[in-house]
Amino acid sequence: MDEHDAFPASIRETPPLSRRGFGALSLGVGAAAAGSALAGDIQESDVTVTTPDGTCDAALFHRPGAGPWPGVIVFTDILGLRPVFRDMGRRLAGDGYAVLIPNPFYRTRKAPVIEGPFDFATDRAKLAPLTAPLNTQTRTTDITAYVAWMKGQRAVNQRKPLGVVGYCMGGPYTMLAAALAPDRVRAACSFHGANLVTDQPDSPHLLVPKMKAQYYFGIAQNDDAKQPDAKTKLAQAFTDAHLTAGIEVYPANHGWCVKDGPAYDAASAERAWAHMTSLYARVLG
Repeated sequence: MDEHDAFPASIRETPPLSRRGFGALSLGVGAAAAGSALAGDIQESDVTVTTPDGTCDAALFHRPGAGPWPGVIVFTDILGLRPVFRDMGRRLAGDGYAVLIPNPFYRTRKAPVIEGPFDFATDRAKLAPLTAPLNTQTRTTDITAYVAWMKGQRAVNQRKPLGVVGYCMGGPYTMLAAALAPDRVRAACSFHGANLVTDQPDSPHLLVPKMKAQYYFGIAQNDDAKQPDAKTKLAQAFTDAHLTAGIEVYPANHGWCVKDGPAYDAASAERAWAHMTSLYARVLG
């Protein structure tokens, strides 16, 4: 999947966005505690990950103390690593995980790559130099480097598998990670993921046979309206691979999980968070 398709149809074909059903397939997650530790005492570090193409700036979060904690890698949306994702990293670390959030655009600019209001109708061209270096090969080398980096961190419990979660363009990253490191990545979530099912030979859903992870997909209602068969193809891919996947269409629009976006929906965001942390608790321990 080339990065000109990084925007889902619900963003590419709708008016300006400022920065700001398959219930039977549900993993059966109840109302997990939305009150995760919000953590003034979370240890936050700016770190670097060496990749074949250079040095990726990233943020690492975990509780203070010896740990170690199960590791989670967070793949951001199209606007990259910024304060709202740092807040999410702190919150997830408060639940007892060592959380790495890389800057996907490190080849072009250090994070935050976008500052101030962003309008997809008028500012979209600003993303072109950021996304231009990204393709299946560079995503593969980046993800391989992130997984290897986590293996070398004392804060990360090496006896536990890794979790991954991605938002918007980060959704396909999670699927590639689960396919590249099937023995390490065992719990994965994608929320309003972009282009998880395409008609290209490198479509993310075709990677499912290489995975061993349990999955949860939260799909935006407007993405589902644009591509109603995507959830069916995802479900069939996981069924054929004999893997567990929860797939749910949310009554919220693309971007509902991210607080600085116009589609943010607090109730749906908390529901998504509860699904994610329940899956991690079961699989990562």
